[in-house]
Amino acid sequence: MTKTYTFSALPKTLEDLKALPEAALSDPCATAALTAAALCRWGEDKDACHEMLNFLRGPRPLSPFEIQFLRDRLGGKTYKPFSFFAGAIPGNDYTPDVPYVISVKENDGIPFDGTYFHVLLSSGGADNPRPVTLRKKGDQWMLWEQLLLADIRVPKSEDPWA
Repeated sequence: MTKTYTFSALPKTLEDLKALPEAALSDPCATAALTAAALCRWGEDKDACHEMLNFLRGPRPLSPFEIQFLRDRLGGKTYKPFSFFAGAIPGNDYTPDVPYVISVKENDGIPFDGTYFHVLLSSGGADNPRPVTLRKKGDQWMLWEQLLLADIRVPKSEDPWA
């Protein structure tokens, strides 16, 4: 099953994120959608991005290693998380349509084991969808692992062959 989420604007602060109905974290797909939205903030405000991700991760904040991983994967490539939103493709330098629409597909290949739930997000710059794993804590779904930041096709403005 695929679920679609629409945001009039992407959150810029933790307070913006918490104001969204999806921030109840009652749906694993919504938590995955918020993860992509939070990652979009990294290029403008790393601290705000980290705060939002820490909220989504619940009792397990980002480690120094994970913060370095974000820096390694997003440094000079802040377009990556935008590629998960509708309309964002290499030809328009991963500029998503507004309002921001993101689709999250439940990963039917990995059954729900009672604790972990797996979903997939498709990027306008990759051939295969990228996985996100969520973990249930009480009645909320927390971000456990995201594999959204592998390289994708370069934006047209950075492609010497375009």
